[in-house]
Amino acid sequence: MESLLSAKKRPQIIEKLRSETFDLVVIGGGITGAGIALDAASRGMKVALVEKNDFASGTSSRSTKLIHGGLRYLKQFEIMLVREVGRERAIVHRLAPHLVTSEKMLLPLIKDGTFGKFATSLGLMVYDVLAGVERADQRVMLSREDTLQREPLLKENIVEGSGLYAEYRTDDARLTVEIIKTAAQFEATSINYVKAEDFVYDAGGIVSGIKCKDMLTEETFAIHSSYVVSAAGPWVDKLRSINQSLEGKHLFLSKGVHIVVEHDRFPVNQSVYFDVPDGRMIFAIPRGKVTYIGTTDTPYDDDINHVLTNQEDADYLLEAVNNIFPTVELKQEDVISSWAGLRPLIHEEGKSASEISRKDEIFESDNGLLSIAGGKLTGYRKMAEKIVDRVAKKFRKEHDLRFKNCWTDEIPISGGPFSEPAEVKTYRDELAKRIEPLGLGNYEAKYLVANYGRQSEHIIERFQEFEDTDPQLRLARAELWFGVHHELVFDSADFFLRRTGRLYFDIKSIPPIIDPILQDLAAYLAWSDEKVAQEKQELEQMIREAYQFKYSKNHPSLA
Repeated sequence: MESLLSAKKRPQIIEKLRSETFDLVVIGGGITGAGIALDAASRGMKVALVEKNDFASGTSSRSTKLIHGGLRYLKQFEIMLVREVGRERAIVHRLAPHLVTSEKMLLPLIKDGTFGKFATSLGLMVYDVLAGVERADQRVMLSREDTLQREPLLKENIVEGSGLYAEYRTDDARLTVEIIKTAAQFEATSINYVKAEDFVYDAGGIVSGIKCKDMLTEETFAIHSSYVVSAAGPWVDKLRSINQSLEGKHLFLSKGVHIVVEHDRFPVNQSVYFDVPDGRMIFAIPRGKVTYIGTTDTPYDDDINHVLTNQEDADYLLEAVNNIFPTVELKQEDVISSWAGLRPLIHEEGKSASEISRKDEIFESDNGLLSIAGGKLTGYRKMAEKIVDRVAKKFRKEHDLRFKNCWTDEIPISGGPFSEPAEVKTYRDELAKRIEPLGLGNYEAKYLVANYGRQSEHIIERFQEFEDTDPQLRLARAELWFGVHHELVFDSADFFLRRTGRLYFDIKSIPPIIDPILQDLAAYLAWSDEKVAQEKQELEQMIREAYQFKYSKNHPSLA
């Protein structure tokens, strides 16, 4: 049976959006919009979601890829924020243990560092209590000797000990897509590459839908609805401006950059959260074949549609690593990939990017547009609950309609269900044995289960129908088939970046398979030869931009 999110069904999806009236239209296919669509649809609302690019193509594919509790917010005394996101991460881990996995984090204590021994011990204990951390994952304080044994790359003469605590790792883009797929199970209608260009207003001047443009066909149409929620991330203020409601609070955009190196060049034994000389802290996280490092936190006022890593971003992160891991000696040529994204924070006068709260906030215009911004990846479910509660209240007051209360804390996310992490491991081990005769191994089993969970079965079934001699090509082709038919993949960036993460975590695997993947896309989506050539050019440019950096126009060297 063909999926409701099959790229082959795009004409039918567009026709449904144009011809039916919805209870709620969500603008933005990032993690917040996806969460809102799931929450609203699971309460019984008729929901449409549109995204002007691909799902998760903005901030939601460019985070540190941690479902974490925000330890540093304790220093800013944001106790309730730590409590909320800490508890939320436990819920998301329970709903998708294949996609949100426990990750031990080492916090080195260094001379004159951000965290002292007593403050760290107390802070991590409070963190465990606030976040409801299970006993097995609660913090452990390590001596200097144990710390250096656990992570011998650390600079010996400044290390005084460490704290070891639990975080949760994910793939933000995969999580977003799986939530959209879960929303589809409750009949939410979602589509990518449809841009909200304006709003529809009723006779009283109240927002009653959106005017759209199909970015693939250039066709324009309207979607009619009772209410509209904008969860457009960095584009929230632009839509508020179109709605003529940009007043009062506004966004502050902060740029966060991560760089990627081969794990062999930076072979940390576990994730490390470490001090930077300027007083900030950043992560080094091993993931499969690579280690990624981030993040920066700098004001951004350039093109929000094309956010790139600059040379000074890479220099900052390389210097940070070399400062506390001196024997590594990372250089520019060691960087094999990177990503840069924007945090849509709520502006606070006089505060730097790092000081601004990560709390979310809802804006409601006089003509009925609801917008939500701020927040963290970890808090997506509560953000959705807050704004859908607001919509449900409007339905009660204005239409005398009642919907269910939020119950997304009970809905397994697509790819499961798994009852507990041990069941994920059992499934992964069993899958590894089954795929070994096919030329695949433990790495591929871990990758498949982390990305797709039990949906790996569809991919392995399709894998066996291809006749290529290279098992890696067969696997990629099977994944592409799945992406096109079940996850609305429309181009190579959708596939290589947001559905599989290859651009970030296995960039060297891409060049040998570009041509056959593009040929498959051409066959599935009826591309012309010219379209294939254009797509290849754009993909090669995207790969270059991931590791070839330029100094920004404001850099002193260009003054």
